Amino acid sequence: MKVITSEKLPIKMWLCDIEDSALQQAKNLANHPFSFKWVALMPDCHSGYGMPIGGVLATKNVIIPNAVGVDIGCGMQAVKTSIQNIDNDTIKAIFGKIRETIPVGFSHHTDIQRWDGFKSFPDIEIIEREITSAKFQLGTLGGGNHFIEIQKGSDGFIWLMIHSGSRNIGLKTAKWFHEKAVSLCEKWASDIPHKDLAFLPIDTQEGRDYFCAMNFCLEFAKENRSNMMMKIKEIMDNMLDVYFMPKIDIHHNYAIFENHYNTNVIVHRKGATKASKGLTGIIPGSMGTSSYITEGLGNPESFNSCSHGAGRKMGRLEAIRTLNLEEEQRKMKGIVHGLGAVCGLDEAPGSYKDIDTVMENQKDLTKIMIRLSPLGVIKG
Repeated sequence: MKVITSEKLPIKMWLCDIEDSALQQAKNLANHPFSFKWVALMPDCHSGYGMPIGGVLATKNVIIPNAVGVDIGCGMQAVKTSIQNIDNDTIKAIFGKIRETIPVGFSHHTDIQRWDGFKSFPDIEIIEREITSAKFQLGTLGGGNHFIEIQKGSDGFIWLMIHSGSRNIGLKTAKWFHEKAVSLCEKWASDIPHKDLAFLPIDTQEGRDYFCAMNFCLEFAKENRSNMMMKIKEIMDNMLDVYFMPKIDIHHNYAIFENHYNTNVIVHRKGATKASKGLTGIIPGSMGTSSYITEGLGNPESFNSCSHGAGRKMGRLEAIRTLNLEEEQRKMKGIVHGLGAVCGLDEAPGSYKDIDTVMENQKDLTKIMIRLSPLGVIKG
């Protein structure tokens, strides 16, 4: 761990190299009037909106929408199966059925999806505005770095994994409340390092509404992953003699009340996951590289947190401009994938940091329980 002490609060980094823009964002966080103790940067850290992705921030009495992120509740779900082997032809057949059943990218369902949460959504303007379209987006993968994978575990079993979030309702909620925060901070002439770190006091109506709306989006995101996993399990059950273990599900874009150093604070994990002692976690790699089932070590210096994945080492446009398609496809030899057909170079393995280096850099935050090697991947 490296510590920067040039700002109002320290910055603790579990990485050696960090892009200038992400470091400046971390410095802004360290100088925020409501930041607590220090800023923690995970080994997958890279630049985001206002706060770096792969950052952890504790605050006193305020919540910062951009410190949660625009894809509220984005996270992982993994399920261990009873089978130990699966061939590429079977994976291709499963993927064909998945693509018929689960919309990816910007596609939505053509019929309303059922979920009890739709009966009790909060009476908040942005949620009311987006709830109808959300009923068609539940159980959809989305685009970008979201994925569905079939993997072989170091435990000898086949695993299923999904990475997805709260879809458009989370994005709209994040933007709507950030704009409110900016307006209020301007009204109060708040002394914040950057308007992208505008905050909402948790004891105001706006702060309470954001916290409530955020939690609804978290539940939606979890149900979104569960909806897709249920359909994948049904597809596999119709094709194979298989049963499934209980799911593991985690968020990596959220804020939560916690007690650290005998102080009640709001911990923002943006592209970071909770890693309290003994807690099971999921840390995915990039397309075509290993993922991990982990166990948290409860390191207080990271506010009991660890990375959420490999983390980008270059932007999407840079990846498209500089990476070689044939070389990236060679990295995925033996894996069923759509790189170059339905997925572009912006999600190729070379656009991400090395997951094994990331895991080595955080061995005091979390430990590896099971290594998962990809056999097939669908990207959004």
